[in-house]
Amino acid sequence: MYSSKIAGVGFYVPETVVTNSDLEKYMDTSDAWITERSGIKERRFFTEGKDTVAKMGAKASAIALERAGLAPQDIDFIIFATLSPDYNFPGSGVLLQRELPFREIGALDVRTQCTGFIYGLSIADQFIKTGMYQNILVVGSEIQSNVFEMSTRGRDFAVLFGDGAGAVVVQRSDNPQKRILSTHLHSEGKYAEDLILEHPGSNLKDRMSVKLIEEGKHLPFMRGNAVFKHAVSRFPEVILESLEANQLTLQDIDMLIPHQANLRISKAVQDKLGLPDEKVYNNIQKYGNTTAATIPICLAELWEAGRLKDGDLVCLAAFGSGFTWASALIRW
Repeated sequence: MYSSKIAGVGFYVPETVVTNSDLEKYMDTSDAWITERSGIKERRFFTEGKDTVAKMGAKASAIALERAGLAPQDIDFIIFATLSPDYNFPGSGVLLQRELPFREIGALDVRTQCTGFIYGLSIADQFIKTGMYQNILVVGSEIQSNVFEMSTRGRDFAVLFGDGAGAVVVQRSDNPQKRILSTHLHSEGKYAEDLILEHPGSNLKDRMSVKLIEEGKHLPFMRGNAVFKHAVSRFPEVILESLEANQLTLQDIDMLIPHQANLRISKAVQDKLGLPDEKVYNNIQKYGNTTAATIPICLAELWEAGRLKDGDLVCLAAFGSGFTWASALIRW
């Protein structure tokens, strides 16, 4: 059986920076309130006519390909994770396929929201382990600034989320010291309605109506306390699961990259695990929660800063809507 490694990383964020003070113009909020609640200071919003989910994913992908020393024609398969596809159908994977000179390869869309990138990474790992493919592109890309309402009613979501894209090239590895060690995926659907964007959905005869809009049913909904409680439990659980599966300990971790949902969640998880600041990476302060894009953006920033060294033990972990949670343990 083959093994796989991450051979190249890249990210793209839109040029428009939106600060907490900017949001004060649209809703009853403040920089102090947002910072205390989430740790976020600013985020990026897309430019209509320039940025799309697929185009942002293509820009991140081009950088990852260049760093992997590959051309688009070398890619055997595309896995695209997003909760904000360009269209209801087709998925954004095929739109990415047409953005760069790829061959007529398969394109798979993953819809597990905040865990989408790790789910996609796991799928890529399995395809490579079986020998089916040699080079796979895994992308997370989101445009969310137009999903919520820029108002006090939509404040709980509007302050948290941003737009951006990240990508990695997953490649067959012949080096047992440089590979994805394992991935671990979970779900608990009984909590699906605790974090949901229900409408427009297929369970009503009229998928959208004036009444639904007036009631705000077209906006995302979150039971924040429930999400926080489950996240701070599931994060450590799935991180420890990955370590135990590989006969490793918390002391062996060189870098933990949690999904950037909320700095308070990341800090609570860090405290539970007893990890020092230098072993946990957070960038939510700059970009907000970019959902499926958060982890690959973090990976690209760390690589660019020279903070990912050969042989480092890197742990990725995510929790989100579904509920779903996941981890990946990587020997870099």
